[in-house]
Amino acid sequence: MCLIVFSLRQHSEFPLVVAANRDEFFRRPTAAMDWWPSETAGREVLAGRDLLSGGTWLAIDTNGHVSAVTNVREGSQAAGTSSRGELPLRALAQDSDALESRLRQQKNRYSGFNLVSLNAEHGWYFSNRDAHPGRHVHRGTYGLSNHLLQTPWPKLLRLRNSVSGILEKASSGTTENLHQSLITQLQDTTPAPDHELPDTGVGRETERFLSSPFIIGSDYGTRATTVVTVSASGEIRVTEQVWGPEGKKEEARAFCWQRPA
Repeated sequence: MCLIVFSLRQHSEFPLVVAANRDEFFRRPTAAMDWWPSETAGREVLAGRDLLSGGTWLAIDTNGHVSAVTNVREGSQAAGTSSRGELPLRALAQDSDALESRLRQQKNRYSGFNLVSLNAEHGWYFSNRDAHPGRHVHRGTYGLSNHLLQTPWPKLLRLRNSVSGILEKASSGTTENLHQSLITQLQDTTPAPDHELPDTGVGRETERFLSSPFIIGSDYGTRATTVVTVSASGEIRVTEQVWGPEGKKEEARAFCWQRPA
């Protein structure tokens, strides 16, 4: 996954909102989002599955705990000995302090990553490319792409601002409308102007191709758009739209349940 915006306690009816695009090669085998038992998480999770290396990029448990990982874009990147796809599952299994201790000791096992772990009260972020890894996050709207949390890449700023605007207008009883509005916004294909492009070592043409919130390509592009909301009443709703090459709309899935008492 390459772009995540999450809002914590910025709306009285929706204390947690997550809006995300997963960008990947279309040839990489993937199972659609569904419930499955994860030994790593130690529980059943709602998540897509990476069928090549195992694991996932975004997972939710029955309590509305959401975890997600993004890669850190680096021009030359040594392959890690462990898959980053296990990290969201580990975040559902361990509290943040225990997981942070583990990751500080084992951070070189993985290629560059960002990991977020969120619930309706607060969040936690860790990157093995951060000089001071491990931090708790509280009230606010945050963006994460393929650099550190809140790095002001144009597409991150663009999506974070639009998500904030949509939430300002959201009202109770319109959760489905909120999800559809966010999915529509996540389809933004506006590229960044060249003078605002980051330099991550992949070349100007590639930076330009990757600069929009929604990426359209034949071999690589946005493969899934996912929205998660946890309401003040405990309703958890997840919507995912799958995309094919050239931005072709494919399967859509929706899940809704009440958080256990």
